Amino acid sequence: MLRVLFAYGAGSLVTAWYACKAALYSLLRMESRLCRECDAIQRRWSKAMLWLTGCGVRVEGGEHLRERGGRIIVCNHQSWFDVWALTAYLPTSVRFVTKAELGKIPIFGRAWKGCGHISIDRRDRDRAIESLDAAGRRIRDEGITIAMFAEGTRSPSGKLQRFKKGAFVLAIQAGVPIVPVGMIGTHQIMPKGSLWFRPGEIVIRVGEPIQVHGLTNDDRDILKDRAWRAVAELKGEGPAAGTLENQAG
Repeated sequence: MLRVLFAYGAGSLVTAWYACKAALYSLLRMESRLCRECDAIQRRWSKAMLWLTGCGVRVEGGEHLRERGGRIIVCNHQSWFDVWALTAYLPTSVRFVTKAELGKIPIFGRAWKGCGHISIDRRDRDRAIESLDAAGRRIRDEGITIAMFAEGTRSPSGKLQRFKKGAFVLAIQAGVPIVPVGMIGTHQIMPKGSLWFRPGEIVIRVGEPIQVHGLTNDDRDILKDRAWRAVAELKGEGPAAGTLENQAG
């Protein structure tokens, strides 16, 4: 109980400090300074939050992310701890595609957007498509790595849910590979709907990139199914954990 209360208090201060720093650069239009420091700011913030909550992180297969060039990480989503672990310990700078509500949080939202993360308003289809088109241009032109939680929301049970199509349409249109990533342990640390956490180890398993050369938009479901199976295997659920009928949609 005391550790949880301490982590919430100290974590709020740490978050405010780093968010204010990034937001200030943005407000003062110091974009070049912000671009140089964003990765360091995010990593320090994430590592501080993981340290405060007593969570360790182990990365397996990180070599699959060492090559240069744009790509889309497709990852399962179990907990808020997924974002901290990926930001702090992946061997590449990552930009997340998230729901628009995050961008509306005072100070934090400005810092989040200023660091290049992409907000999607899922209630407005046209604006969502525009945001994804912009993301595709950034992946191609800037060679950035974008992370998308293909389930669309955190899994209540920790089991892999069906994937939505957005990440796979984007990968085909941008002509960049999908990198499957399996998160293990974050559901046990802080399940969806809980305000409490417990210390634990997080394992990030990075799989081999799935190339999209020669694929068209008509192949998006094939790509989605292949990525789902890869993430399931990385999580340790394996092919028997679900079928194409279970996760189609």
